[in-house]
Amino acid sequence: MNVDDVVLSFTPGSLTLLNVVLGLIMLGIALDTSPSDFRVVAKHPKPFVIAILAQLLLLPAVTFGLTLILPVTASMAMGMILVACCPPGNISQVLTHRSGGNVALSVSLTAVGNLIYIVAMPLSIAFWGSLHPTARTVLHAVALDPLKMLLEIVLIIGLPFAVGLLVRAKLPKIAAKAHPFVKWFSLLALVGFIVAALVGNWSVFVSVLGIVLLVVTVHDAVALGLGYGTAVIGGLGTRERKAMTFEVGIRNAGLGLGLVFAFFGGLGGMAIVAGWWGIWDIIAGLVVAGLWSRHTRKRTGSSTGDATGRTAMEPAP
Repeated sequence: MNVDDVVLSFTPGSLTLLNVVLGLIMLGIALDTSPSDFRVVAKHPKPFVIAILAQLLLLPAVTFGLTLILPVTASMAMGMILVACCPPGNISQVLTHRSGGNVALSVSLTAVGNLIYIVAMPLSIAFWGSLHPTARTVLHAVALDPLKMLLEIVLIIGLPFAVGLLVRAKLPKIAAKAHPFVKWFSLLALVGFIVAALVGNWSVFVSVLGIVLLVVTVHDAVALGLGYGTAVIGGLGTRERKAMTFEVGIRNAGLGLGLVFAFFGGLGGMAIVAGWWGIWDIIAGLVVAGLWSRHTRKRTGSSTGDATGRTAMEPAP
């Protein structure tokens, strides 16, 4: 079975509902984003500059290299590129907290990053996909127009994000009450779509299970390592390294899966890679966060970096 020839299909009504879910995800992120998150980045731009360079440039470039090394088909390679070009996943903040990292930095990076990715994501997907020797055939097959994709992403993702920011700024009490419901409803709905995509096409998934497990595991590990490595090279402290690891390593693969159905016709290899990424990303992240927290606690007596919970970058009280 050639996974490049397989199309995972949903009904038009299901795709419309999926777009609503994607919008709710961005609305939920925005409802939990305050102006102070953006001010943190303005006051301390170094971690953000390092993170955005790692996410927008290094991760797609390294992913491009992996697609040339790993035994992947054209659609699977395009799926890897798509995931690498997606914004950071909101669960990165949960994992940063569990590991004892700088949650405030994680929140600000996610908030500003999602805003940038509304414009950068479709352009990045088109750029890296068009350079790939086999994946570019996927772009030609679907005749992807990056400007059209940008417009639709602005409507589906950007508009809800803007509405959420406005509600948070003008009606903070309503935002605080609505955020938990929107967050968990959209998350459960998205998980449902991922599970439905995999279970409804189980024979296709099983036929490429071995290679998908290998590819996603390697890709995810490299992404997490890239986040940590760039933080070390950038001279960031322990807590900031933890935040950077998950900001770069955790991608919004669920959003990527939605884009596969919205713009790539549910192409099999892309959907399977994005779908499994959305599951494995959380599993691997929880394991890394748990082990990291335990290791730091044994070494320093605190999960945050030292006995006082501070890092080398943080001033003494």
